[in-house]
Amino acid sequence: MNIRQAAAGAAALDAGAILVFSSIGRASHEEGILGANGLGLATTVWPFLVGAGIGWAIARGWKRPCDWRRTGTMVWASTLVGGMLLRAVSGQGVQLSFVVVAGTFLALFLIGWRVLSGFIAKRRGLKP
Repeated sequence: MNIRQAAAGAAALDAGAILVFSSIGRASHEEGILGANGLGLATTVWPFLVGAGIGWAIARGWKRPCDWRRTGTMVWASTLVGGMLLRAVSGQGVQLSFVVVAGTFLALFLIGWRVLSGFIAKRRGLKP
């Protein structure tokens, strides 16, 4: 696998984790995927996807997409902080409990898969 493929896969995993997070959140509040205006999930997920994109750019994640220390933590922090700021300015709710839950879930999934892939790579004798 070349670095482009690794970066595309890593970005897809990140986006997938953010979509799962947003879907679970909507379901837990019985809002449904489409919501009243038909844009429910899109309305919920866009701030976090933009935040993740900013984190990828800051970390230059395409260079080391599976590095949990640099790319993973930057994508996580940017997704959380950027996502919450964008939610706030777009009139969506930001409660402390939501920030804690989001931070925990996103850390587990945005950093977690990178830690796991590094562990597997080392076990296989590969450079993570």
